[in-house]
Amino acid sequence: MSIEDRLESLRTKHAALESELEDETRRPHPDDVHIYDLKRQKLRLKDEMLRLSP
Repeated sequence: MSIEDRLESLRTKHAALESELEDETRRPHPDDVHIYDLKRQKLRLKDEMLRLSP
């Protein structure tokens, strides 16, 4: 897998987490722990994308 392929995969996962995070925050009683976990996962992906970017 090339670096560009890996970056695209990470971007896709990041977008999916963003969508899930938006869905969770719109719920009548959002789960704060789940929101925290989603944000942490997004940050981890973002850090990896920055590390791999040329």
